[in-house]
Amino acid sequence: MPTPTPTTVPEPTSSPAHASARVPTPVPTPASASRPARGPVPALRRRPAALRLARPRAAVVDGAAAVAFLAAMAAERLGAAGEIRVGPVPALALSVLLAGALALRRRAPLAGYLAGTAALSAEALFVLPSPVTPYANLVGLYSLGLYATRGRALLGPVVVLPGMAAYFAGLAHTYPAVPAGVLFLWLLAWAVGYATARRHEERERARLLLRRRVVLDERARIARELHDLVGHTLNVMLVQAGAARRVLARDPEQTRELLTGLEHTGREALDELDRVLGLLRRQGPVPDVGSGPGPGAGVAPVPAPVPVPAPGAGPQPGLADLPRLVGRTEQAGLRVTVRLDPATRELPRTVDRSAYRIVQEALTNTVKHARTGTGTGSGNGTVDVTVTVAVRTEAPVLELLVSDGGCGVPAGYTPGRGLLGIAERVAMFGGTLEHGGGDGGGFRLRVTLPLG
Repeated sequence: MPTPTPTTVPEPTSSPAHASARVPTPVPTPASASRPARGPVPALRRRPAALRLARPRAAVVDGAAAVAFLAAMAAERLGAAGEIRVGPVPALALSVLLAGALALRRRAPLAGYLAGTAALSAEALFVLPSPVTPYANLVGLYSLGLYATRGRALLGPVVVLPGMAAYFAGLAHTYPAVPAGVLFLWLLAWAVGYATARRHEERERARLLLRRRVVLDERARIARELHDLVGHTLNVMLVQAGAARRVLARDPEQTRELLTGLEHTGREALDELDRVLGLLRRQGPVPDVGSGPGPGAGVAPVPAPVPVPAPGAGPQPGLADLPRLVGRTEQAGLRVTVRLDPATRELPRTVDRSAYRIVQEALTNTVKHARTGTGTGSGNGTVDVTVTVAVRTEAPVLELLVSDGGCGVPAGYTPGRGLLGIAERVAMFGGTLEHGGGDGGGFRLRVTLPLG
């Protein structure tokens, strides 16, 4: 028989579930290293209605800024009415256009900035350069970098050049350093807005990716639960049904007992299946992060998952439930001996639950493969299985050992879904997994799960 040798866990395949391998568990990633999530991912909390009402709306803030700038520009224009070449009315009209552009700085940042720049250029060339209007234009340029989409925001440095040239042409300024310094400040304001928008965009994308990862990890955990439950139960039920068929004619009483056990196994499986599916129904939709939010655009909240009552969503089984698991397995033709360390009563819940599932999957593999080695589970005879669960305080680790006296490990095949699922569970806790032929034949599986 082959002996356990170090190797790497292969990718999941549909091949049989036994192999000779020692699997050193890889160092878990931050997402996978966390212990199994409990329940569905919490929804994003909405701001209470009172706080939402207390916070001013963006349109009100922009309108107030526009009114403030309009009042300042109007006061300046009226104070310089004697110097304005075309009269106060056209000057006030341009001021209104500049203020209106500020009111649109979030909803239409590029259009607002273009309108403001056009009004600023016309005022400087044909009316009289104002000392107030450039600051309104500066706010518009900053808003263009902050609220526009990425492509439109990049037009800001292009548009600012003709506007700046027109303004200083109206002033007939003779000091080149002044226009260059003002241009630098304008471009700096645009750059601050643009960089802020990109940071917000990346932070929101990272948040959605993290949320998606958490949801997918939780669904993968539920998939493993379903595989363990359905695989174990169906194999036991198939063996029971086959045994009942073979003794139906000659032993009606034994047939009745087998069918009664088959019914009980099915009912227990339905209860567990209802619990697992109840967890799945409470999961929210996975956020679509194929394309991130537009630069500076408002981010729509991820829809909150709607809680659905799950009548079967009770406590998950642990090592204390091994007697019931063993009784169900023995009806499939195994003779199981369990050595359970009393210290396992103090295990963390996540370790306890995972240890139970590992033993369940190991027994399922024994039902499928131990008697014939073909994975059909149709052989005759009883197979002895020993399950040892012990807490090693010197490490400290939880050690699981499942060995059987079956036909052993055929050469030339790799682990299937069952052993790969066990490897995933072990990886969550940074443990180790060994599986392969036993010393005296049969199959042997050994798992250690750190407790510290």
